[in-house]
Amino acid sequence: MIKKITILICCLFSATFLFAQRPSNAANISITGKIVDAKTNQPLEYATVVLKNTKTAKISGGITDEKGNFNIQTPKGTYEISVEFISFKTKKFPVEEITANKNFGVIKLSEDTNNLDEIVVIAEKSTVDIRLDKKIYNVGKDMTVKGGTASDVLDNVPSVDVDAEGTVSLRGSENVRILIDGKPSALVGLSGTDALRQLPSDAIERIEVITSPSARYDAEGTAGILNIILRKGKATGFNGSVNVTVGDPKNYQGAVNLNLRSEKINLFSNFGYSDRGGPGTYNSDITYLTGGIIDSTRIENRDNNRNRKGFNANIGLEYFLNKKSSITGTIFVRDSDGLDTSVNNISSFDPSGNNLYNSTRIQDESEVDQTLQFSLNYVNNIDDKGQKLTLDFQHSASKEDEEAIITDINPETNTTNELSIDNLIQADYVLPIGKESQFEAGYRGSFQDLTSDYLVIAPNLDPSNNPSNNLEFTQNVNAFYTQFGSKIDKFSYLFGLRAEITDLDIKLLNTAESFTKKYTDFFPTVNFGYELSDKQSFTLGYSKRLRRPRSRYLNPFENRASETIISKGNVDLDPTYTNSFDLGYLNRWGKLTLNSSIYYQHSTNNITRVNSQEVRIINGKETNVLVRQPINLASEDRAGFEFTANYNASKKVRFSGSFNFFQFETKGEYSYDVTDPTTNAVSTITQNFDTENTSWFTRFDAKITLPWDIQSQTRLFYIGPRNDAQSFTKGILSTNLAFSKDILKDKGTLVLNVSDLFNSRKYEINSFAPSRENPTNITNQSFQWRIRQVSLTFTYRFNQNKNQKDRRSGRNGDDDGGGEDF
Repeated sequence: MIKKITILICCLFSATFLFAQRPSNAANISITGKIVDAKTNQPLEYATVVLKNTKTAKISGGITDEKGNFNIQTPKGTYEISVEFISFKTKKFPVEEITANKNFGVIKLSEDTNNLDEIVVIAEKSTVDIRLDKKIYNVGKDMTVKGGTASDVLDNVPSVDVDAEGTVSLRGSENVRILIDGKPSALVGLSGTDALRQLPSDAIERIEVITSPSARYDAEGTAGILNIILRKGKATGFNGSVNVTVGDPKNYQGAVNLNLRSEKINLFSNFGYSDRGGPGTYNSDITYLTGGIIDSTRIENRDNNRNRKGFNANIGLEYFLNKKSSITGTIFVRDSDGLDTSVNNISSFDPSGNNLYNSTRIQDESEVDQTLQFSLNYVNNIDDKGQKLTLDFQHSASKEDEEAIITDINPETNTTNELSIDNLIQADYVLPIGKESQFEAGYRGSFQDLTSDYLVIAPNLDPSNNPSNNLEFTQNVNAFYTQFGSKIDKFSYLFGLRAEITDLDIKLLNTAESFTKKYTDFFPTVNFGYELSDKQSFTLGYSKRLRRPRSRYLNPFENRASETIISKGNVDLDPTYTNSFDLGYLNRWGKLTLNSSIYYQHSTNNITRVNSQEVRIINGKETNVLVRQPINLASEDRAGFEFTANYNASKKVRFSGSFNFFQFETKGEYSYDVTDPTTNAVSTITQNFDTENTSWFTRFDAKITLPWDIQSQTRLFYIGPRNDAQSFTKGILSTNLAFSKDILKDKGTLVLNVSDLFNSRKYEINSFAPSRENPTNITNQSFQWRIRQVSLTFTYRFNQNKNQKDRRSGRNGDDDGGGEDF
């Protein structure tokens, strides 16, 4: 790949040089013709025609236009003429004396199949592209995510884990910032996890894992940043692809990618529709204790059946104002409807095992999500030295309406209506200094206004426990950054400083409470790189980060699927601040590539979800209720080691694997009051959260070419057990399997994918409240979000090759996600 890019750049610079060297002579002659693809007869834009005068040794020439035509003015003489284009065989003509205008007619170039194979092999080897501040994972060849979603893609990226509830973690920490094309986006949605499960995997080109972000990125995300880069059309002409997926349990998807690119415009689009069903289970066994003696046991067995239909469209138009600047407008639309049914069978027993009561709690929840986002981007490559100005504006509106009808001994209805209006303004400026240095500065303003109306109608619910509320949330963040980077021989560095001014305002209208917080913070970043050789390098990074609590963490609404296990937010949360250090090492030994890191993070005011207890009257009886909510703990220290290895045994056998081991230590206490509903007596409970624990996760991937050119991919993934102050989570092993076969002269591809082959992706957690030492209730929970999934995906490509690369010069850089190239 690097070789091909180098050839293209050399051709482009050669063409520029050739233009500069053309002599002005009235006796010039014209050499004309047209260059096309021998296989498709499509014109090849930016093909290079090189003329070498055999007597003077002077070189001249030119490049083709969007129709493949060239017209070169040159003096009479004897010339050696060749035609070149990336990924095509160079065509040379015999030395010829040309004394008059000459038309070569249509010149057909054939693809260099050896070079095309080389592109495929190198692309497979370069599963990790290392930059000074990020690692890039290309996911286009990952068969195990075909027919899946963005969550499935993330779950197959080294260093990343997605749990059963859809929570994304980076290196074992869920404090990760998710961006789309380098910016916060409505594609992530209000809740984030649900939106990622609606975005089809086919819309994603690559994932950037940024564990030591530079100052140009948001300071949000203490574990780092995951930047999802969406596909955009780059090949000249009209081309596209169609994807259709069928699966069991219900998984029907269709996606269409259409692209049209010419000299002045680049029109790109992605359309997707899905109809998915996700049966799952949640079981809990709660033991209540008084003075260490069992008082009663409550068993809840919940079957979940989730159904969701969704449509999304992403349409963009890039207009090239001139050779150095362009403006791009993009519209994204998402509309989805969900219907989830939860049947919770509840039984209660006394210490002797006698049944006290039975009930069935059924929750039918409907949800409508709608998102409209408009983005405008202007890029001006001010000069040929790399000076660049980028301006961005983004406006989005996201709406979620949920209604849950609960049938139980005491029926109830609850509704949630949320609307978020988000605006983003961004400006970035890049100034090269000399050949090896670069200065950057920029501004980003993000402004969010969110309203959430949560209403619970439950006639038999104790009014003091009714969680109905109306929340207004406003958060404005103004950020400024500057950074400077340079390369000195084999050593490179990047220093940056970012300032963020945050204004936060929260109003709880039902209780007339108001919370206002303002804070200004500075976030330094330092990144070093040293290349021992072209195969071996080191990186060292430091960054200060923060984690702002999202609106869902702040909203004190309660999940009502269970009366005794409740999740809620905490309106008085403060940000978490983290200092991160990362030392990386990359080495390539022939067919083996190893990328490893040692990292350390120190967090203060750490946001942690804890279990506390309350006593409530349920069915006329005092009952201990488990309440799970986020709080600010004192500190957390996290240290770990990870590596990713790729071994290409041959063109037909390739292995890769990753391993991440980490240790964390949490310190802090949490005190809260418990009110006896009968006597109104208040008692204070203090929980100590000091804990130390180690955990690890690993994945192994094997890609093997079987007979009849069938491609197979097997992936094993294991998450090790982990402890914290109040819970123990068991380890999980899961396996994905996929087979792929090209058909229809390589224009079509069939992929059979089995996700969670052994149906083993189940989470089992033991929780203790208020503490392990003196619990008043012990909960054993098991949770399976989705059972084994089998799907078949068919992809058809038109006017493009399976491994087609961008054959344009990329004159505007195609910088989808930002970043540095030092």
